[in-house]
Amino acid sequence: MTPRLIHPVLDTAALPRLVDALVEQGWYLGEAVIAPELCAELHRELTLLADHDALDAAGIGRGQAHALRRDIRGDAIRWLDRESLAQRRYLDAMGELQNALNRALFLGLFEYEAHFAHYPPGAFYQRHLDSFRGRANRVISTVAYLNPDWPADGGGEMVIFDAIDPEREVARARPAAGTFVCFLSETVPHEVLPTRLPRASIAGWFRRNASLGGRVDPAR
Repeated sequence: MTPRLIHPVLDTAALPRLVDALVEQGWYLGEAVIAPELCAELHRELTLLADHDALDAAGIGRGQAHALRRDIRGDAIRWLDRESLAQRRYLDAMGELQNALNRALFLGLFEYEAHFAHYPPGAFYQRHLDSFRGRANRVISTVAYLNPDWPADGGGEMVIFDAIDPEREVARARPAAGTFVCFLSETVPHEVLPTRLPRASIAGWFRRNASLGGRVDPAR
């Protein structure tokens, strides 16, 4: 039986669908998954950081290959460090999700890292993978959206592409508060379309000591 989340931050009914989707297609998209009041608290915190220029321009690559490329990626970030109650609640919920995924799928996930992401109007992020096969230890990526009352013409959707045919769009996530997306970091291409309004989210990654190296198999 698939374990259920008990933390009130997350919709407990979402977990079985999330696990099944990861196994069957490598990605999951759900609406109203994150508690509205927590989304509002996190959105206020990120907005305050942006208003006080307390965010860092996001780059691409790591180590010596790290570079700022606004023609590829236009968001600004700040890593979550548990300094606020809202951050602690969100990270604790992700810890419970990590344990549930390990029990259901035997992934060996051992930690989770996440940052706020703020996209000003006009910003985007070109199509990419979050991890390259065999070269990193990000296994499952997550995105939680924080934007209240996001209009249909607000832009900023995350487009998910097929892992086998990366030119084929398979889903599009509107960045409305409470929407939660997760996908296999090494195999699922995705991009953020230009946003018309300030766009707020939390991007995160479940990690393990070695890269995944293959498809997710369900517990048997």
